[in-house]
Amino acid sequence: MRLGKAAMEALQAEVTGRLLPGDEIVVVGPAGLKGTSVIAKEKEQELTKYFSKGFLADGKNLYKAWRADIKKEGISPWNLGLELGAHSLYEIGEGGFLAALWKMAEASEVGLSVDLRKVPMRQETIEISEIFSVNPYRLYGKGAILIGTPSGEELVFKLEKLGFMAAVIGQAEKGIARKLYSGENFRYLERPSKDELKGVVTTWQD
Repeated sequence: MRLGKAAMEALQAEVTGRLLPGDEIVVVGPAGLKGTSVIAKEKEQELTKYFSKGFLADGKNLYKAWRADIKKEGISPWNLGLELGAHSLYEIGEGGFLAALWKMAEASEVGLSVDLRKVPMRQETIEISEIFSVNPYRLYGKGAILIGTPSGEELVFKLEKLGFMAAVIGQAEKGIARKLYSGENFRYLERPSKDELKGVVTTWQD
């Protein structure tokens, strides 16, 4: 079911610009970024049964260490993207990577073809998510961003030189089919569901 007019207008107001068919989709910053840091901090005592102090320290510091919503050497990922002709930007937040991907595509009224294996993700996120049976792609992702651009590989190359974690994960397509691949597995992108963080931590400080 498509969004109604008012809901679509509200969604489009959240997303900067619009994806165009053929645009490459770039993720800047690892998925589940802020959510991992929150869980590592709020559930530290429980997690010490599974991980070393150093690992947990890295988990707690993940957001500060890898956030992409900042400037490095005076350059932000979005401004660099604009220099290379980027069409759209969306900051990942509640609902994680998959929610942001759906919102960006829905606001732009385009389809997608995305390889989940290419989405940047830190080992701390993978292992902490496993302990709490959390889907890291639906974990609070503040600090990471999505960019739609015709120059994805060039953008990633320049972002990595600045020290950002980035990858081309797929592209926008004509139509409304939003396809997610993981090896031989395939499914369609669904509307955002509840953020996985809420099933682990009831309250947290952003």
